Amino acid sequence: MRFAHVTFPGGVAPSLALVDDDGAVAVAELVDGGPDTIEQLIAGGPELLERVRAAAGAGQRTPVSELDFAPALLTPPTMLAVGLNYAAHSGELNLKTDDTPTVFTFWPNSLQGHGQTTTWSRRMSEAVDYEAELGVVIGRPAKDVSEEDALDYVFGYTVVNDISARNIQYSEAQWCRCKSLDGFTPVGPYIVTADEIADPQDLHIWTRVDGHMMQDASTGQMVRTVAKLISHLSQGITLLPGTLISTGSPGGSGFSRTPQVLLRDRSTVTVGIDGIGELTTHCRMTD
Repeated sequence: MRFAHVTFPGGVAPSLALVDDDGAVAVAELVDGGPDTIEQLIAGGPELLERVRAAAGAGQRTPVSELDFAPALLTPPTMLAVGLNYAAHSGELNLKTDDTPTVFTFWPNSLQGHGQTTTWSRRMSEAVDYEAELGVVIGRPAKDVSEEDALDYVFGYTVVNDISARNIQYSEAQWCRCKSLDGFTPVGPYIVTADEIADPQDLHIWTRVDGHMMQDASTGQMVRTVAKLISHLSQGITLLPGTLISTGSPGGSGFSRTPQVLLRDRSTVTVGIDGIGELTTHCRMTD
């Protein structure tokens, strides 16, 4: 199943919707006491998910073209990001892929929805880059899990654009701030439940900037698989339901190109993963 937070025509706030080929319907209309957010759906466990699945054919659909999208996660307990998880990307940034993952966090103010506009000040950065990433959403508490069992803890998968201010990244020892300016973490449009993705290491991942293909790769090129990342991150730390793990970006970043292809005022960037969705962000740069 495919879920999103959307504002329906005439609505004033986003609500959780089930989206299929016929359009979108509010999950709260499908089941009594149905959840208004993906976080509530995850908290309800497998029983609530199965109730929604059983009712999925009911309800009147609204065309996707009439919806406004909010981030696919609204209040994740934490957002963990993994850097340097594709060898091509590490090399183009002149950074070393270490034996253990490079881990940092996104701040909640950075969340942004599909089709929305991310705005930043020119004084903050004129070196803003894109990074297509597979997002993993944890479905139940995960602590000290084995690599073999790790995927059993996944609720679903989404698309993340890890927008990065490279000038800040290279001037500071940590990467949280350079990737957490307001609107710098678009997520969505959808979360696709784990049963829909046969193998998270066999997905086409790509980026287009103003219509030009910039990244074109496979999640099979990850240095560390999704299962390995979940197992590593859960050692001694409980990954709470709703946690987002952004699993790293393939090669093709704009900052490393000659000439550089950076996000500018009125750029449009779309990152996508086949079978999950396409996530578009409009860019505005102020003085």
